[in-house]
Amino acid sequence: ELEKLGLRDDVDLHVYEVPVEYQTVQRLIPALWKKHSPQLVVHVGVSGMATTVTLEKCGHNVGYKGLDNCRFCPGSQCCVEGGPECIDSIIDMDTVCRRVSALGLDVTVTISKDAGRYLCDFTYYTSLYQSRGRSAFVHVPPLGKPYTAEQLGRALQAIIEEMLNVLEHSEDKINCQHEH
Repeated sequence: ELEKLGLRDDVDLHVYEVPVEYQTVQRLIPALWKKHSPQLVVHVGVSGMATTVTLEKCGHNVGYKGLDNCRFCPGSQCCVEGGPECIDSIIDMDTVCRRVSALGLDVTVTISKDAGRYLCDFTYYTSLYQSRGRSAFVHVPPLGKPYTAEQLGRALQAIIEEMLNVLEHSEDKINCQHEH
C-alpha cells in the first residue's frame, strides 16, 4: 500500500519482503544496507497481538528461542555475539508518535520497548547494529483488525515522513554544533 502512496518527492522508497528466517535476515539486512546506503531503514512487521500501529524504540540482542519458518533457531539465541544487549533507534519515537497522533488520522499510534524476541525484534536489532541506530521498526495489526490496508498505508506514510523530519532536524542540530 505504501508503494502505491509513495513518499515525498525527495525520498527514494525501496520495499522488500524479508522472510521469517533468522539466517536470511543475517544475510539480507547487511546486504541491503551495503547496496543502498540509506539515510534510514524502516522495517514493518505484522503482530497478531497488536491493536495499534506501534513504534518500537529498541531492538534486543538475546533471548531468541522460537523456531523460524525453516524450523531454525540460532544456537546462541542472539543476533550478534558480543553485541550490546539493547540498541535504541536514533529516531525519537516519542516525538514521531506525538506528531503523527496530532495529524488526526483514523489510526492509533503507540510506543513499545519490546518488539517480541522473534523475527521482528531480530531483524530490528540486526538493522540497528548494522546502521548504528539509523533504523526504525513499526508493528502493525493484521489487515482488517481493525485497520484497512489504506489506513495502514497512510499511517506508515505519515510515520516515515515524520521520522525523516525528526532525523533531518537532529542532524541539522549536530552539524550546527560542529561548526562552532
